[in-house]
Amino acid sequence: MLTLVIAAVLIALDQLTKYLATTFLAPVGSVPFLPGIMELRYVLNDGMAFSMLAGKRWILVAATGIALCAIAVYLWRKKPATKAEYLEYWSWVLVFAGGVGNLIDRVRTGYVVDFFATTFIDFAVFNVADCFVTVGIALLIISVILLERGSSQKTCETDGSDGANV
Repeated sequence: MLTLVIAAVLIALDQLTKYLATTFLAPVGSVPFLPGIMELRYVLNDGMAFSMLAGKRWILVAATGIALCAIAVYLWRKKPATKAEYLEYWSWVLVFAGGVGNLIDRVRTGYVVDFFATTFIDFAVFNVADCFVTVGIALLIISVILLERGSSQKTCETDGSDGANV
């Protein structure tokens, strides 16, 4: 239940920021946010990251829907026991919430509203849902490293090896 509430709050936050961008940023196009680092720039993206698959709305909807269903089944069945497993679990919640946020846009309008634009490097314009997915994947990588480290330590402890080569 907590998972659903947190995912719903994250999705609502994403949708709220996109609504605000559409309402207040679209009429002006862009405004400085962090001078020299980032600006708020209203962009409609009908593709995915870096506008890949632009114009392929239903392919993106189908692929995202399938991936989100798989993540939902995982989250429903997973019962984390260790800190690394909890990190992995909540990482997937972030990815799920971000995916749902962007899927809502794609189904409803055919595009995703992006509005964070870096000014110190040439990079894709992104949104809050994209941040959730990116942070979720980064934390997922960390959790995999922690889970591997934990399992390799257990292996060394259970095989009687002290790690020395003879």
